[in-house]
Amino acid sequence: MTIEDFQLSIVNSTQRVEAHGFALVPSVLDAAWIERLLAAIEHADPELQFRRRGGLRHVASRVPAVAELAASLQIRDLVEPVLSSEAHLARSLLFDKTAAANWNVAWHQDLTLAVRKRVEVPGYTAWSVKDGVPHVQPPDEVLQRMLAVRIHLDDCGPENGALRVLPGSHREGRLSDDDIDRWRSNVPEVLCTARAGDVLLMRPLLLHASSAAVSPAHRRVLQFEFGAGPLPAGLHWFGG
Repeated sequence: MTIEDFQLSIVNSTQRVEAHGFALVPSVLDAAWIERLLAAIEHADPELQFRRRGGLRHVASRVPAVAELAASLQIRDLVEPVLSSEAHLARSLLFDKTAAANWNVAWHQDLTLAVRKRVEVPGYTAWSVKDGVPHVQPPDEVLQRMLAVRIHLDDCGPENGALRVLPGSHREGRLSDDDIDRWRSNVPEVLCTARAGDVLLMRPLLLHASSAAVSPAHRRVLQFEFGAGPLPAGLHWFGG
């Protein structure tokens, strides 16, 4: 299968994401939106430190144009059919693979969420702090009501480290190393190539990986993570 098999319109996003754990929505942002975002990011990070590091956390709290996009109809119209109108922004990230920051990521699930402050709650474990923001691993049922929205700011072809996914793996909850090996052996991976302006919707429990770029060039991806409903006992989605 190729990523074209998982391309969809907004209308059938819920069914496709629930069945496969991901879906590609083409041409969500136009060139003007992308240029505006990139200019705003450069203004907020004039030394472009994120390029040397390969990424930037909590970018919506640093760049007003990114926060505006997260709240826009273009993004909410993708998120709400999957999570409902109770979806909250949990975290935002910016990735950029270049010759100076060209990494590979092994097969994994995304198991942490960002919160405003640490509150000890049963089932919330493995606390850490990333760029000053508390992160925690919640119960699986919280991860199952989250959605990542990956907005491509550049074309992303097979030569520059596109995301690879294993369809359907999000349905089995948190997977052990042996489970991951079984999925890799039994399920063909899909390479998620995309054009600038395309958006990939992805469940955090979906197994995914990426290779280092063969021909490094900008592969800037803005990732929003949304969660549905409130968190318990004084915990709140970070939101930036």
